[in-house]
Amino acid sequence: MSFYQKLKRFTNNAFPERDRYRELMRVSWLWRDLKHRKWFGFGHDAGKDPGDGGLSLFCPACPQPGLNLPADWKVQYDRDTVMRQYVIDGNFTAQHMKMNKPELDVALSDGKGYMVSEGPYQNHLQQSLDSKEVRGFKVLEDPPAAITGPLMLQTSTSPTSGPQGLVPQLVLDMAALSPTLWWIFKKGRDYSICNALGYGSEGITKALVIYDVGCQWSVNFWSRVKNSPSLLLPPALEIVPAVGKFHLAAHKHSCFPRYSLNFVKGAGHLDGEILETLWAPFNKISPTARSMTQAHRQEVYDDHMRDSNWKKLVGLGEGFFSKEGKFMWTISVPSLLKKYKTSNKCLEEMNQAYEQLTAVLDPDKVSGWELDALRAEADRGEALDIYLLKGHKAPTFHEVQIQLMKNPMTPFGSGGSVAWLAEGISIEDSQDQLRSELQQLPNPMSTSQEVKISVKRQRLSARIEKFHSNGQAFFKGLEINGAFTPQDDPEFCGKEEEEEEGEEDREFWGEDDGYWEAPGEEVEELASELMSIWMPSSIGSAKLTELGLVDLLKEERELRIGQANDCLDQLRTDLGNKAMLY
Repeated sequence: MSFYQKLKRFTNNAFPERDRYRELMRVSWLWRDLKHRKWFGFGHDAGKDPGDGGLSLFCPACPQPGLNLPADWKVQYDRDTVMRQYVIDGNFTAQHMKMNKPELDVALSDGKGYMVSEGPYQNHLQQSLDSKEVRGFKVLEDPPAAITGPLMLQTSTSPTSGPQGLVPQLVLDMAALSPTLWWIFKKGRDYSICNALGYGSEGITKALVIYDVGCQWSVNFWSRVKNSPSLLLPPALEIVPAVGKFHLAAHKHSCFPRYSLNFVKGAGHLDGEILETLWAPFNKISPTARSMTQAHRQEVYDDHMRDSNWKKLVGLGEGFFSKEGKFMWTISVPSLLKKYKTSNKCLEEMNQAYEQLTAVLDPDKVSGWELDALRAEADRGEALDIYLLKGHKAPTFHEVQIQLMKNPMTPFGSGGSVAWLAEGISIEDSQDQLRSELQQLPNPMSTSQEVKISVKRQRLSARIEKFHSNGQAFFKGLEINGAFTPQDDPEFCGKEEEEEEGEEDREFWGEDDGYWEAPGEEVEELASELMSIWMPSSIGSAKLTELGLVDLLKEERELRIGQANDCLDQLRTDLGNKAMLY
């Protein structure tokens, strides 16, 4: 609106009160359509129809029979080499206001760019069966989402109000928006995918579809295609579903071998998350197009997607005209060449490590593994589970505690010895946590910090006192003294600053190592985080054997093993998070 106000004052400063914003929008709309028709060779021939997607730029790096593939490409290349790659994602930022009178909307290039034709899309929505639940996922009927189709997918707006989204795609490290389709959750999603799979892919019999929930979407996809007359796919097409590497980490373990891009032949080194980078610049125009008419908004989106593809196209490589007058592409981007050299270097290192490992293994086992890998590559699905690590997870602390309560090792185990030992270990963890918290606080502490620490110490002291009191029932009158310094490893404890004793100090105090107490002074009470917790392991197995309490020591050992398992599991999780972040 600020551009319009400035333009109005420059062109008609004498009568600024006249509002020509509507006319400006109409003229810009017409100018944009004429410009696009001229660019694609249809501006001077009004009788020639561009056809579906005729005003859109296609990715030159993607395999296109009749355009960038030789005549005998089916003989030269296998189906994995010419496999198309499609990335699907949703964008709920591109919202649209519902029109008051949608019947008055006029489209200048319906279905000619990156959006599907409105008429066939609406017919598909009416013919599709409603589905309330999809394997645990609730399907929303009104709010639509967005998908990213492959190379040149066509899209259309949704007939209802609410969030609406778009769809682009990536191939050979080139993120290109395809003629895409906006869909009403499940019904529109399948429609856009089918349009994308059939666009310019004559003769290609394999496609890789990467989707955040591809494991759920692919389950009944073929049945939905079979039951819908408007969902059409190329003949003999094989669809390989996969999940992007970022989202795959949140799926269950069985999804990793079945939907990981690492086990898809022909996928290359791909993450499947390129659409997230395309949404950022595209969302800048979403607020502007929010209140436009449906047709105008669709064509504005077409224009910006076309501009995005053009920038990718001119930066992809160089071209030349062949003797037959046909334009040919020469991929020579420095980044692609750099990645190619890096991949060759990594391939040599991998082959060397593979050969070294194979040399020390049993040849019969290696042959069996190779056959299993070929079978898994051909059958996919459950056959890929051979890559899933099969190992029994170590029991956790609570699992060990429950098991000991059901099958106690001591005669009084069912009477509370296991719960008592678990409480002692919990108190030790609380002491470690409090000591760590104290090391991070400034010295001296603020008043509020000192109050919080005092409250925590009081609660911890009460727990220790109650723990030692309950322990008297299990140790047959053995004296329990809680005033001991914990035997922690100095490497894991904070170092306190101590002044070194001078020679004069040593002479003054002499060789007496005993405890000296000044007259009239009271001994300072040991802090709760420094108190030693009396556990069976603190007196040794010899004394426990003499008292007949060896089984109590065994129970503590089992609980300690569960505690160690929890620590190792948390360590693995933290290392995995760190590896993903850095």
